[in-house]
Amino acid sequence: MPFIASFTLEDFTSTLISLAVAFAMGTLVGAERQYRQRTAGLRTNVLVAIGACQFVDMAMHLDGTGGAVRVIAYVVSGIGFLGAGVIMKDGANVSGLNTAATLWCSAAVGACAGADLVVQSITLTLFVLAGNTLLRPLVSLLERLPQGEETEASYEIVVVTPMTDHAQVQARLSGLLENAGYPIADITAKQLPDERTELSARLVYTSARRSDLDELVRQLCTFSAVSAAYWMRNAVQ
Repeated sequence: MPFIASFTLEDFTSTLISLAVAFAMGTLVGAERQYRQRTAGLRTNVLVAIGACQFVDMAMHLDGTGGAVRVIAYVVSGIGFLGAGVIMKDGANVSGLNTAATLWCSAAVGACAGADLVVQSITLTLFVLAGNTLLRPLVSLLERLPQGEETEASYEIVVVTPMTDHAQVQARLSGLLENAGYPIADITAKQLPDERTELSARLVYTSARRSDLDELVRQLCTFSAVSAAYWMRNAVQ
């Protein structure tokens, strides 16, 4: 039988070790995604890793390293179709890019395991986890830094006040935003009927939390000179 002729304990053990490594590393990557409630979670990342591993391992056994290299090339391009399925576009906002990139890395983790590059597979897993966890505080810090004129803010705080209290309310608005850690791109004033002024503070920080903005508006409304206050989100061009 072809199965008996092609089966060797050494090859089977190698495949088993490769799949076990791919499964373990895919679990680590997927667990972090599952914890953050991403579209592609634990099972998806594990399946991508062991699938890529098996394709590469099979090519290694059938056609050596040359066959593995060809299969890896197809895995790299083919996983893009799966990643495209988790990318969502809502107007000017795009989400899921990081999840798609993580799936691509999970395929690389599995491919390394399938090619018997176990140490490289483990090392890559550690780098993927570091990219998805350790870099998050740095991303938050960079997003809060003032940026150039070419970058448009996505949030505005709008306050309506009597014209006579314009300067006082503007100072209070600036102070609250500064204390909250939200840099201001600019503040504009618009004259309204009945001797009122509308102040609009455009924020540089484009990832503001809704709860933070709600609290800012609540604090502004406690000021007697403020007749109305609200925040709104604008599309980033």
